[in-house]
Amino acid sequence: MSDDYVDVILTALAEASADAAQLDVVTDDVSTWATGDETALATYFARLIAAAARGGRHVSATVMFSRGCPGEVRCALPAGGGLVSPLPDVPPTGVVGSAQWALYPLDDSGAADHMRDIYAAIDDARANGTYVRSDHYVTRLHGDVATILETVAGGWVRVGRTVPHVTTHVTISVNSPSGAAA
Repeated sequence: MSDDYVDVILTALAEASADAAQLDVVTDDVSTWATGDETALATYFARLIAAAARGGRHVSATVMFSRGCPGEVRCALPAGGGLVSPLPDVPPTGVVGSAQWALYPLDDSGAADHMRDIYAAIDDARANGTYVRSDHYVTRLHGDVATILETVAGGWVRVGRTVPHVTTHVTISVNSPSGAAA
């Protein structure tokens, strides 16, 4: 939220570009899309948001991770089990934000239990200290932007172990003029 928002966005994209080396990244007039390793994705977006927020600018960023049908990372679980990606480990940014997060397991045919997986992801948020409370249809998070994105991507990765199609989205606010309403 700045008069020079174009410069803020372009500078943040340039600053985060070193973290994009392992990713396929496309920026257009609507959004920035990236695909690749889960830790690299979470690290890239944490650095991107932190770079835009430096200097006290109010940043509101929405990030969505998706895997599964149609045409995403995978459409079916591999034979013998789920997708076994390591949980993201994102270096701290030193930038604190608040977030609203939702996790959507979109296929629970077979043995999957989508509410079990959502509650497990919320328990992980409690364990890492980002959980604040449940809000209307979202979970409220607060902490270093890196830890928030680690929480979000971690839940997405864990659900992807039993559910072939899963999305998660988070809206992160940094330096809000209304204060830390966590």
